Amino acid sequence: MTDLYRLLPEEMEKLVIDMGYPRYRADQILLPLYYKFPKDINDIPQLPKKLREELVESGYTIGSAKETHRVVSDDGDTTKLLLDLNNDNAVETVLMQYPSSKLGGHPRSTICVSTQIGCAMGCVFCATGQMGFKTNLAAEHIVSQVIHFAEILEKRGEHVTNLVFMGMGEPMANYDEMIRAIRILTHDRGFGLGQRHITISTIGIVSGIDKLAEENLQIGLAISLHSPNNKLRKELVPTAGPNSVEDIIEAGRRYFKKTGRRVTFEYALMDGINDSAEIAEELAKLLKGNGSHVNLIPINPTAGDFKRPSKNRVHEFERILSNAGVNCTIRVEKGTEISAACGQLRTDIIG
Repeated sequence: MTDLYRLLPEEMEKLVIDMGYPRYRADQILLPLYYKFPKDINDIPQLPKKLREELVESGYTIGSAKETHRVVSDDGDTTKLLLDLNNDNAVETVLMQYPSSKLGGHPRSTICVSTQIGCAMGCVFCATGQMGFKTNLAAEHIVSQVIHFAEILEKRGEHVTNLVFMGMGEPMANYDEMIRAIRILTHDRGFGLGQRHITISTIGIVSGIDKLAEENLQIGLAISLHSPNNKLRKELVPTAGPNSVEDIIEAGRRYFKKTGRRVTFEYALMDGINDSAEIAEELAKLLKGNGSHVNLIPINPTAGDFKRPSKNRVHEFERILSNAGVNCTIRVEKGTEISAACGQLRTDIIG
């Protein structure tokens, strides 16, 4: 069986032409797929009955994510779903909404997309990392997460504005499927989302960062740093190499030079672990003048025994970086109380 959500528009064209139909039949499939949300090939009445029958007989299908559980935050701005992806696996996906800067405008609706079930990186402070690795998601399963939320938003008169590949899994460890999904989601005959509205977050797989820089995509890159020195980073990220700090910072420089897109370094602040003034000064010295941005993330409650620093300590860390000339912000987390925030996704714990 081949899911039509797997096909790039060019591949859809080739499919219908090879079946003996005119090129425009491809658009009669693509338009409903991304804007009408059919659940079955027979839900596309624009297609001749004969073509629909031939597609089904040839093993083509329209996969859709089946929602099995939903949790909404107290303020209503964050929705976490457990989705059955028709591959005998379930994945968590999150919608985060922020008020529009324009009076009466649509909210900014960001989907946090998962690329794997579980994760092999083993970060000690991350719930997904602690559940271990189960499987990679195919491109169509990544796309279907977005489509599912797009349908929910469409019913509200709203639409998807941003994607962050910050859900379950390490995107660079499922590189080819991730890139296929991005090309489908950004294609003007596919989902049509602007490339600059997408960010990929990685723990720092250098080969993936360098490969991404060559893709000719204008997407954002966020690299999880979490420590300015290799000894501490190895304790927090067991899969990190002996010189991972220097390696990922240099990879970030190469990405910026190639793409012109500023790199963000994500830094999860953990009380008594990596949040001291001395460590902040070490981090400032490391990043000063390289043009990157630091996103400070006070650690969220997970299965691990890590605590969030006090607000004063977080702001002191930020002050030290800012005074050194390092561009820095503190992330405003959403959905912490429903385990939908950074590092909290885990399919056996929901709500």
